[in-house]
Amino acid sequence: MKISVKVKPNAREKKVEQSGANSFRVSVRAVSKEGKANQEVIELMSEYFDIPRSRVRIIRGYAAKEKIIEIE
Repeated sequence: MKISVKVKPNAREKKVEQSGANSFRVSVRAVSKEGKANQEVIELMSEYFDIPRSRVRIIRGYAAKEKIIEIE
């Protein structure tokens, strides 16, 4: 399954909100440097879907706030 994710880095709290059928808004505490925010996005999405982190992969938008993530 592929989902669209809009990331808000440097947020006060971590949270995942579903904004559409296959779209989410994810707030992360990490700053968007050196992939730290991306790692936190992967962690939060794996917790949200209750799957291992290895099954969550960013396939587009690694350096952007809007990402396409694949859930295996």
